[in-house]
Amino acid sequence: METIWETHKATIIAVGVLIAAALSTLIVVPETQQAVKIRTGQPVAVINMFRPDEKFGNTGAGLWYRIPGLERVQYVDRRILNLDMEPQQVLSSDQQRLQVDAYARYRIIDPVLFVESAGSEGNLQTQLAPIFSSVLRQELGRNPFTALLTAERGVAMANIRTQLDKQARQYGAQIIDVRIKRADLPDGSPLETAFTRMQTDRQAEAETIRANGRRDAQIIQADAEAKAAQTYAAAYGKDPAFYDFYRAMQSYRVTFEEGEGESSMILSPDNEYMRQFRGTR
Repeated sequence: METIWETHKATIIAVGVLIAAALSTLIVVPETQQAVKIRTGQPVAVINMFRPDEKFGNTGAGLWYRIPGLERVQYVDRRILNLDMEPQQVLSSDQQRLQVDAYARYRIIDPVLFVESAGSEGNLQTQLAPIFSSVLRQELGRNPFTALLTAERGVAMANIRTQLDKQARQYGAQIIDVRIKRADLPDGSPLETAFTRMQTDRQAEAETIRANGRRDAQIIQADAEAKAAQTYAAAYGKDPAFYDFYRAMQSYRVTFEEGEGESSMILSPDNEYMRQFRGTR
């Protein structure tokens, strides 16, 4: 072995250098990464770039090459990433202070623009975080607190996503979704004050509904009485004698049958109230 090494030392070293040089030209790009070739500071190619219409496994991932010393490769995540916002207080349109915890999900769709403008996922999130916070404050400030508890929250989230996506496109990223994890009133006196105000508002609203119900009931009752009077008047006009008899019988029933107690009533036989008992003449 020593003889071989002494005899072919230069050859062995040369072969080793060639193997090392060959291996240094090869790179492995996994399915979860995009690779940007950078030559003399300028991006020249993108390997395994994300495309929505490509199926998993049919992309450009795998074994690739580069020119050692002249080209370097920067990897860019190909997966959906999270942008978490620090919990903060937001003032709603009805002057409610809310403790909001939200997050956004994004994907890098233009790795070249991303490398040129942001450089890394950490820098991108640092750039987008204050924009996310500002857009969320503006949008929630246009909505009352109750809107965040109903389906209207979806509209607000869509508006936030659209505005944040416009800013993210400048860094080669696409905002896929925005969600609120929590939207609560702050603890302590503000919370109690808000609950008291909400209770007062609901009581006032309930009283308004009851007042409107009483008004509508009076209107319906007045209309019914008016229609009844019209019906009685029409009946009286067709047969005044029968109508007079019918009304007198109703009065007698109320007076003599439905009355309570054992009170006595003394009337003269020719009293006008008893005319129906005397018959017609």
